[in-house]
Amino acid sequence: MSSSNEKPKTAGSEHSSNTPTVSGDNVEKTVAPAEKSDEHPKLDKLDSKYVVKSEEEVDPLAHLPPHEAEIIRKQTAIPEPKINYFSLYRYATRSDLSFLFLCHFASIAAGAVLPLMTVVFGNLAGEFADFFMSNPISDPGAPGRLMDTVETLTLYFVYMGIGEFVLVYAATVISIHIGEKISGRIRQQFLAAILRQNIGFFDKLGAGEVTTRITADVALINAGISEKVSLTLYSLSTFVSAFVIAFVRSWKLTLILFSAVVAINLVLGVAGKFMVKYNKKAIDSYAKGGTVAEEVLSSIRNAVAFGTQGKLAEQYEEYLDVAEHWGKRHKGILAFMLGALMTIIYLNYGLAFWQGSRFYIRGDAGLNDVVNVLMAIIIGAFSLGGVAPHVQAMTTAVAAASKIYGTIDRKSPLDPSSDDGGKIENLKGDIELIGIKHIYPSRPEVVVIEDMNLKIPAGKTTALVGASGSGKSTIVGLVERFYDPVGGEVLLDGHDIKSLNLRWLRENVSLVQQEPVLFNASIYVNIAFGLIGTPYENAADEKKRELIEQACEMSNAAQFITSLPEGYDTNVGERGFSLSGGQKQRIAIARAIVSDPKILLLDEATSALDTRSEGIVQAALDKAAQNRTSIIIAHRLSTIKNADNIVVMSQGRIVEQGKHDELLEAKGPYYMLVEAQKFQETKERPDEDEDDEKLAEAAEELKLQRTRTKASMAEVDPDDVEMAHRLNRADTTKSAASATLAAKPAEVTVQYSLWTLIKLIGSYNKTEKLLMAIGVFLCIVAGGGYPVQSVLFAKSIGALSLDPKTQRDKIEKEINFWSAMYIMLAGTQLISYTGQGVAFAYCSEKLVKRVRTQAFRTLLRQDISYFDDERHTSGALTTLLSTETTFLAGLSGATLGTISIVLTTLIASFVLSLAIAWKLALVVIATVPILLACGFFRFWILARFESTAKAAYEKSASYACEATSSIRTVATLTREQDVLTNYHNQLVTQEKRSFKNTLKSSSLYAMSQSFVFLCVALGFWWGGKLISKYELSIFQFFVCFTAVIFGAQSAGTIFSFSPDMGKAKHAAQTLKELFDRKPEIDSWSEEGQKLDHVEGTIEFTDVHFRYPTRPTQPVLRGLSLTVKPGQYVALVGPSGCGKSTTISLIERFYNPLAGSITLDDQEISDLNIKDLRSHMALVSQEPTLYQGTIRHNIVLGALRDDITDEEVFQACKDANIYDFIMSLPEGFQTVCGSRGVLLSGGQKQRIAIARALIRNPKILLLDEATSALDSESEKVVQAALDNARAGRTTICVAHRLSTIQNADVIYVFDQGKIVESGTHQELMALRKRYAELVKLQGLGKTN
Repeated sequence: MSSSNEKPKTAGSEHSSNTPTVSGDNVEKTVAPAEKSDEHPKLDKLDSKYVVKSEEEVDPLAHLPPHEAEIIRKQTAIPEPKINYFSLYRYATRSDLSFLFLCHFASIAAGAVLPLMTVVFGNLAGEFADFFMSNPISDPGAPGRLMDTVETLTLYFVYMGIGEFVLVYAATVISIHIGEKISGRIRQQFLAAILRQNIGFFDKLGAGEVTTRITADVALINAGISEKVSLTLYSLSTFVSAFVIAFVRSWKLTLILFSAVVAINLVLGVAGKFMVKYNKKAIDSYAKGGTVAEEVLSSIRNAVAFGTQGKLAEQYEEYLDVAEHWGKRHKGILAFMLGALMTIIYLNYGLAFWQGSRFYIRGDAGLNDVVNVLMAIIIGAFSLGGVAPHVQAMTTAVAAASKIYGTIDRKSPLDPSSDDGGKIENLKGDIELIGIKHIYPSRPEVVVIEDMNLKIPAGKTTALVGASGSGKSTIVGLVERFYDPVGGEVLLDGHDIKSLNLRWLRENVSLVQQEPVLFNASIYVNIAFGLIGTPYENAADEKKRELIEQACEMSNAAQFITSLPEGYDTNVGERGFSLSGGQKQRIAIARAIVSDPKILLLDEATSALDTRSEGIVQAALDKAAQNRTSIIIAHRLSTIKNADNIVVMSQGRIVEQGKHDELLEAKGPYYMLVEAQKFQETKERPDEDEDDEKLAEAAEELKLQRTRTKASMAEVDPDDVEMAHRLNRADTTKSAASATLAAKPAEVTVQYSLWTLIKLIGSYNKTEKLLMAIGVFLCIVAGGGYPVQSVLFAKSIGALSLDPKTQRDKIEKEINFWSAMYIMLAGTQLISYTGQGVAFAYCSEKLVKRVRTQAFRTLLRQDISYFDDERHTSGALTTLLSTETTFLAGLSGATLGTISIVLTTLIASFVLSLAIAWKLALVVIATVPILLACGFFRFWILARFESTAKAAYEKSASYACEATSSIRTVATLTREQDVLTNYHNQLVTQEKRSFKNTLKSSSLYAMSQSFVFLCVALGFWWGGKLISKYELSIFQFFVCFTAVIFGAQSAGTIFSFSPDMGKAKHAAQTLKELFDRKPEIDSWSEEGQKLDHVEGTIEFTDVHFRYPTRPTQPVLRGLSLTVKPGQYVALVGPSGCGKSTTISLIERFYNPLAGSITLDDQEISDLNIKDLRSHMALVSQEPTLYQGTIRHNIVLGALRDDITDEEVFQACKDANIYDFIMSLPEGFQTVCGSRGVLLSGGQKQRIAIARALIRNPKILLLDEATSALDSESEKVVQAALDNARAGRTTICVAHRLSTIQNADVIYVFDQGKIVESGTHQELMALRKRYAELVKLQGLGKTN
């Protein structure tokens, strides 16, 4: 009675609720122009998955009342954190900070050593000048005195060298180690923050984004807080101490020269600002590209089947183009900055000598003061120049951190990690929904549930049925509290669930989803996740195993698990890839019931199961559902006829509810649904009842038997023995086949020589040959700066060693000339540095883009078995694309430029000094290899360290990515803490390992910094000896000495690039391995025959197959079947018996180990693979949609590029999705979201069917295409598929037998072979396997 009263009321409320929107629409129309102009940006924003600032976000929520808009905004908004450089140290502990203080102190002390050298240097120069002014005849003791002074001063150099070594070593080790510790904590904080966000946050987050942030961005932060800081402090300390010394020596001259410092800082400040801006934009585009890549790689089967790799790669490349644009700008500014710095420094030289000569003539300063001040200021200014690249690393770190901290600081409105909220002592499990109105945050314009009232009594089973998109799964999401409704409340035992502790709530609720998510771990571990939050979480292993085995018995999973070679310890692969849908589902059910939850939510838990498992799992679920509150969503109505209450929903409202039999008698909506799913009863009826009894008993007996004999069955599989005989090949060959499969990973590791890798990198810049040549030429000009400078320097010093009293005019004239030459030098340096930088920026950005493109395309052409390998998870491959390719730039443009500059400097310096003073030159040049060797050792050790570091962080990143991409499952299992603990342990072991490496590499780095002093000491000592013998003039000494020693020091700068080169070499190695990998089945190959016309005859002859990643497990064992043109063939059988494998083999995802598969009598391995697949379309069980619009997703299936809208509409009409799409505000331009999260399962599936139909295939492969649909859509889609089948060969894998009873041939599989075949009627008449399956799935009244 009450229900009939309610109906008009609902209708009325429906009307009233709609009225305001109508008026709202009118309002919108009046403001049309403004609205329209804003439409596209809005779409674009949605697409880019980046958080939109709140002022623009007013738009999508404007039509909602303020309190509703507030609830939604809270679920999606991300704060823009205000961060500065010091925020990077937010997670440093007190001991970290004290160690860093020590390390920074060491860096500062080490930096101060270099300017002290200038004091000694100035004094020596003064001694030499005085020596030349003395008269050898009147003062015969002068040479001896000179040597004494020289020996004392050179000893100072040696002491400085030792001090420098100790300080640099301490600074490097501490800074790298502490940097890793802090960045490890940031990684953990970020992951913890991600895991405590509400589900609405993830609807707008790309999957690859988490990987990019946790690997690439944290690596940038690490660089910005570790060795770069100590290098910056080292340089700054050099700068400050140099100026202090200069002021002491001659404050007037120092003040005049200080102008250079102001100019340098100005350049750094302005350029730095632009660099950060452009860099941030580049990082953002890469993150979006990463999301596209992750989506594609995680659904590679779909991309391969539709041959959409090219189109998807183009989509990825669009993002790369944007990133390349900003990258060029960023590097161009860097080049200008370097040019400007060099210019200022050389102008400063000119100024110093010009002004210094004036003071010298006046007697305000001696030669030693001028030289000391000049040297100090040069060293100071140069060291400031060295700050720039390191400061850049620090600014980049801040840009990277702003995204990460934004997430960390976001306060999740539904935080599972918080301890707030109450807990109900004795939970009964009464659930009540009162006046619920729900809107998904990602689709604020669609109201999913409107004014819903529903009671779900404790201990009873409530079933929700209705069309796809009617709001069934939404109710489950509200009970799990994935979302907060915008209106109404959800009560648990009379308490509003908002007042309860979220973690406690989820611990007491178990959910099994339609697409089960398993984690990359063993079956045992996967099920044990279900025990988190229960008293047994930390129980002994025996106790846990007992519970887990019980749960598997209940979910009918025990038998197939024990038959696996490794049993419960079998690893299931990423997202459970190595198991069939049904097997995954049963493990997921076991995981849900192992904790004996009070509330069980089954969101189409059995849709992925075949009939036989379904019957048994259903019995298990019925048993499991006893005495607990169960909410079951089912499309297959046979699974819910025993429910205590069946709620029929439509468009977010309840249309009727009651028991199965009552609803059938009412002949309302439910009756229509059941009718749609009814089987055509077999024609002859007479002695049916008796046989039914027999069949039912047989089924029951079978259940018992299977449970009983599972242990004995697991030992020897007679089929295995038979297979060996039938193939007539000895055991050895069989195991050889398995061995080749097992040994695949080992054969890949080829070590490439450095030259091969450089050639590889060079090949990507072929088109920029001219530009590279110009760049190298400009580098040579830039490199000539040092040697020219040393001549000018020596000439100027020569002029200043004349007597100011007698040769005043000569001094002025010479100094004026040489100072003018400095201005000339400064000009050439500005042009050459800026020019080479811009040229190489262009080349290296092109390089990175091309390598990324090729790497992505190469990944897309690998065969499917490559992706089955656990080392190639989508997370790991996304990381490879984002980080390895960037590192490659370390062996390209900028580094090539640096090498050219350094080589020019060294060669020119050597030639010059040998020409001018060969005796001194030979000794000084002898020291250069020592400097270079140190740098090389650092390079070598870093390269070794790179490879181990990368693997560890990649593994942990892949682990984090897996957890975040299946966040709903993690949330349901309250696994957050467990994920974090595991992640923490992975990081700790990595830190220990890298600390040992740091100790080694730092010692060599410290040597390369400190040996400079020893080389200088040697040079001065030997130069002093030659001068004391009158074999060398002051000009010769200074040209030779400054050219070589400063030249060698500039060579030292090249090795500051060695981290980049170490990474680049390793990255090039990894990419070369990838590019050289020849897939067994190359999707892009042009080889093979093309068929002009396809009839559609498919034949399997004695096909044997095992998955390459599981070579010990036979899947197909002698499969033979024939499909005739235009036939509708159905494959049925228990899960894991090889049905989907058959489809994979037709698509040629794998090659069979033995036997043949032909299409129109042609062996398919002889056909062109693209051509073969172009005649087929695949619709799989878990439909894959990509980010982008609905139209974009459908057109991906097309074989031509010029698809008209009519064709798209027609395909959608055939797939029964057209009306739904047109009902959306944005129509075909509606965005699907990452992996299509914004659509229901049924909607996704129908879009996938439209995508299949648009290619007008000859062969249609349906791998449980309708398992995700409710009866209503299924009926229509089934009709659509029936239309689509006309004139096509169709092969359909189905668990739901009602969908295939019209098939021309039904093949019944068991254990990789066909056991029965025929039409529905013929097989029913046989009364064997098929009839038993049908019986198990039968519908009708419960009595």
